[in-house]
Amino acid sequence: MCDRDSCPGIVRGQRILEPHVVVIHKTETGFGFNVRGQVSEGGNLKSINGELYAPLQHISAVLPGGAAETAGIFRGDRILEVNGVTVEGCTHKQVVELIKSGGDSLTLTVISLPVSEVERLEPPDTLNMQCIDYSEKRSLPITIPDYKHVEDLGEKFVVFNIYIAGRHLCSRRYREFVDLHNNLKREFIGFNFPRLPGKWPFGLSEQQLDSRRRGLELYLEMVCAVKVIADSETLQDFLTEHEDDISTSPLVDLKVIVLDDQIVTVKAKRSSTAEEVYRVVAQKIGLLPENWEFFFLFEIVEHNFERRIQPTEFPHSLYIANYSTASSTCLALRKWLFHPRVEVELESDQVALRIMFHQAVSQVNNDFINTKNRLHQLKALQDGEKMQEYLSCVRSMDGYGSIVFPHCASDARREGHVVPVVTFDSLRLQACKADGEMEGQVIEFAWETITQFEVEEDGTAFVFHYRRPGKPDRAVKVYSHFYIFLFECFEKIQEEIGWSRQLANHDLSLN
Repeated sequence: MCDRDSCPGIVRGQRILEPHVVVIHKTETGFGFNVRGQVSEGGNLKSINGELYAPLQHISAVLPGGAAETAGIFRGDRILEVNGVTVEGCTHKQVVELIKSGGDSLTLTVISLPVSEVERLEPPDTLNMQCIDYSEKRSLPITIPDYKHVEDLGEKFVVFNIYIAGRHLCSRRYREFVDLHNNLKREFIGFNFPRLPGKWPFGLSEQQLDSRRRGLELYLEMVCAVKVIADSETLQDFLTEHEDDISTSPLVDLKVIVLDDQIVTVKAKRSSTAEEVYRVVAQKIGLLPENWEFFFLFEIVEHNFERRIQPTEFPHSLYIANYSTASSTCLALRKWLFHPRVEVELESDQVALRIMFHQAVSQVNNDFINTKNRLHQLKALQDGEKMQEYLSCVRSMDGYGSIVFPHCASDARREGHVVPVVTFDSLRLQACKADGEMEGQVIEFAWETITQFEVEEDGTAFVFHYRRPGKPDRAVKVYSHFYIFLFECFEKIQEEIGWSRQLANHDLSLN
């Protein structure tokens, strides 16, 4: 791989038909390009210039004289990496979020196509008359419950607030709806679009504004009900908060689960990081500041699995992207701690005690903990007055405090998958079939046998090495989608093992 300036024999303005790095510096017109591609993850491998790649997002337009064109980006370029993160098989939304998160400098690894190939794959829109299936429907709980009057730079206007499943997506002016309508009609020529509420040359009364709100809501409901239109880049861009909107928009409400039966709502900027949002939540629920490091925000990814959100991620983006979750929110405050002795010391903090208690009850109810014949004992202690007794009892049971990852492939098995389980004592790989059905075999690795761990450079797997008596260390690859979280769990365990050594030394000094 090379960068544009170091590739031998490459003339500026010439397409490079192999992976190469391009650095783009944002100007007053932005980065100067558009991205287009698939809206769902994964997909079949495709040949690009003789090499196989998972589906890639591509550059669909380049602003003449803009930052991207100056840096050497061409229409049709396929994007392999964004700021060092591999994006093969990623969705359009994931790639756009990575591009936005990089600040004013963007590093892309791209591969250009011959001009003839670009024209063949992306003919002019006027020639793009392929048959589009409008029959597949989808149900999006999209609403426009209200509107607000706004004044910006001396101009007064009205914006309509768009929500999905009760979560605020964006606010749009009437003229932006008109632009959307016209763009969709050009893109989906054969579709019979509903009418927009009519224009009015004079100021509207509150009653007329509410009537327009209902009409716009009905329009969005009907358009979003057609899957191919709802998934289009045009509509997705309309429903996505733009950079200018984010910088000028007011605070938004974020709902966070703190206990099984309690949700708190906090106000935060759309650009607030997970670290910033977590501190607001922790302060609101009264968690003692000295205990903040033992808890954090988690994303409810799927049934029975939650991952710790990275401190620099944007919870609002996750909150909006997960509108299809059954819960009213995908954000939860959870314990980020494996060490049982340190956990006991947190019980003097009543808020920390309640969080740990409810999380333990959830683990028992989801069968993550092997209660054996003591379930009746736990049920008897499942009372708000006996939380410490409950925790004392459940900590001695196998599986307590574990993080169970979704099943995935691993080279530890020739066939089938594994379920990675991280506990304070060991890492376990539970054998299962490719569809997730559990099998009997379990491979267990004590932490003292694990000599190193890392994420593969191409981001396809998490790798750890373990010690074998009388033999060289062996590497095991785990092909989990959540390899970063798995890496963070390993780091956390190593940190807490260090605490154990410090506690042991402290106990010796007391004796």
